[in-house]
Amino acid sequence: MTKYTIFLFALALSVGSCKEKPKNTDGTQTTEQTNAVSAPAFNADSAYAYIDRQVKFGPRVPNTPAHVQTGNYLAAKLKQFGCEVTEQPFVGNTWDGKRLNARNIIGSINPKATRRIVLASHWDSRPFADHDPDKADQKKPVTAANDGASGVGVLLELARTIQQSSQKPTVGIDIIFFDAEDWGNGDKASGDYEQATGNQFDYIGFCLGSRHWAKNPHKPGYSAYYGILLDMVGAKGATFTKEGISMQYAPSIVDNVWQMASRLGFSQYFVDAPGGQITDDHLAPNTIAKIPMIDIIHTNIGTGGFFPGWHTAEDDMSNIDRGTLKAVGQTLLQVLYNEQ
Repeated sequence: MTKYTIFLFALALSVGSCKEKPKNTDGTQTTEQTNAVSAPAFNADSAYAYIDRQVKFGPRVPNTPAHVQTGNYLAAKLKQFGCEVTEQPFVGNTWDGKRLNARNIIGSINPKATRRIVLASHWDSRPFADHDPDKADQKKPVTAANDGASGVGVLLELARTIQQSSQKPTVGIDIIFFDAEDWGNGDKASGDYEQATGNQFDYIGFCLGSRHWAKNPHKPGYSAYYGILLDMVGAKGATFTKEGISMQYAPSIVDNVWQMASRLGFSQYFVDAPGGQITDDHLAPNTIAKIPMIDIIHTNIGTGGFFPGWHTAEDDMSNIDRGTLKAVGQTLLQVLYNEQ
């Protein structure tokens, strides 16, 4: 995930308290949501198992057997849950001259609904642990339990929960697993990004799958009301600040999600504080597809940066916490079930 370029990282030193007080902290009911639709319970154990299954394939680096096997598994699980599945193969060109055989995997719920919401995460692994303190490990691929598999695991469980529930959201939902996200080099600059935003900073090798999808949607003329991206959403004690690009393009969506998390008792995770602007898979949907998309991503309060195992050999299942998965998954379910 070195595709991320963090700048203007202005974090609040103190976080204002929310006026809304939750009735309990299990994410099932609140005193303020007397007219809200109750979402089904999110099973963090199940999400954890989906993450573990991905990790057991090995690093999901494009052009490797583990990558192919994981992609087949993800498509099969979405089909098992009753989603309409679309696979979008493409070849991505990296900053170092490699050609990646990649595919975006899309699972659609309620495919005939005209009002749609995108939920996304990247499913590939970084090919080198360049932030590992051990130089011997820096050229090894990352296991990527949190940086990739965690968001995918949450979305798989969300799909299972919705499809097996007797009551479903009224909106259509497109779950997109973006590929070839994590091969970037921070020393390169890209005309694609500059053309899209008017700014110059790294975009080569990053977010190849989301850029391909934004330019070539899985259905002609596709549009969505908004999108939510998950990135590194499984670590113990994770904090999600209000990421800068999200606030630039979709501030009302950010506020809605964070307020819902607060009502559910998850404000220790969804912190009401500004975060930096991060180059991630929500950028191309915003700038190319013109779909307002936000990023729920773990950033450290006060110090910046990401979780300690980021881009190291330590990004394994020891990082994954069921409490964090529950906070993210239950918040998303409640947002979807109350979407009109």
